[in-house]
Amino acid sequence: MALNGGAIPVCVVSSPQKADICRSMGADLVIDRAAEGYRFWKDENTQDTKEFLRFGKKIRELTGGEDPDVVFEHPGRETFGASMYVCRRGGTVVTCASTSGFMHQFDNRYFWMNLKKLVGTHFANYRESWEANRLIAKGLVHPTLSKVYPLVETGQAAVDVHTNTHQGKVGVLCLSPEEGLGVDPAAADFRARHLDAINRFRGV
Repeated sequence: MALNGGAIPVCVVSSPQKADICRSMGADLVIDRAAEGYRFWKDENTQDTKEFLRFGKKIRELTGGEDPDVVFEHPGRETFGASMYVCRRGGTVVTCASTSGFMHQFDNRYFWMNLKKLVGTHFANYRESWEANRLIAKGLVHPTLSKVYPLVETGQAAVDVHTNTHQGKVGVLCLSPEEGLGVDPAAADFRARHLDAINRFRGV
């Protein structure tokens, strides 16, 4: 969606495998945070602004000297201070999850003195949902799952997401014995043309 909108995404991932997935989707600028060894906290109560600087420098190296206009902040407490720091003056931090903890901390000087905005969101409003479905129907955005679990393995699905061993999104079959039963026969040919993109996370 970022590429379709003309943006230049910088993807922050935790493994070479996830970096490859991003590149396969057209996002050439990728930071492997595990390989870079970022540690945004010195201890439980003290954030490390030198690490924020190092992270921001890496972003600028990739973008030709530009800071991000928008930072999508999913991890929460572990990374929130860094996200607020690296966002450009007048930019926006969008938060929609708190995987690493929901008590976020950041230095307010980097927020108010640089006229940044903080937006909370939980996917979309009705209009935005309609527009996302329109892009999916046109084949410009693909609903991609890395794995589908039977209902009896719901607990394992939750563990895999919690331990970050999944890629992208996972699904659980609630009332269906197998995948594919809900595909509209009239759309089967269209779906078949996009299977590679739909299944790009499978087996990774």
